[in-house]
Amino acid sequence: MKKMPPIEKIPEAYSAIIDNRVDLKENIALVKSSDLKKVYTIKWQDNTYYSNDNSTYWQNYPGYPVIAVLMLQNKLSYNEEIATYFKSINWHELNANNKRDYTKSLNDILSNVTEDKINIINSEINKVYQELSNLDLTLTKKQNLLLAF
Repeated sequence: MKKMPPIEKIPEAYSAIIDNRVDLKENIALVKSSDLKKVYTIKWQDNTYYSNDNSTYWQNYPGYPVIAVLMLQNKLSYNEEIATYFKSINWHELNANNKRDYTKSLNDILSNVTEDKINIINSEINKVYQELSNLDLTLTKKQNLLLAF
């Protein structure tokens, strides 16, 4: 992985999956945003991925829609129990309120969780982050380079 996302994109991916906002097909997925106002398109061929979410397209790191797809493809671990802590989170609103301070947003979500459980959650997030860093993944802005769908 050339450029890594903020680690907090992993809980955002958990939310997308646990909230059933990912529609996964053979070589394409549609992922609804946490406020349900946008739908992102993710396409892939082998280890090359295209997504029109802002993080992937403009920042050149895998955004939460790509991470969610990788989880559903079993290329990254997905822990359902951990994901429940991130159910029904409007990340768009939360991140806007926290001026894009993703760490603060995550801390706000976990503010009523015990320290022991936070350690377990963080351990799982770190595990997935390490898995992501080990993936041989290429991001492209040119969806036409991929197979026609």
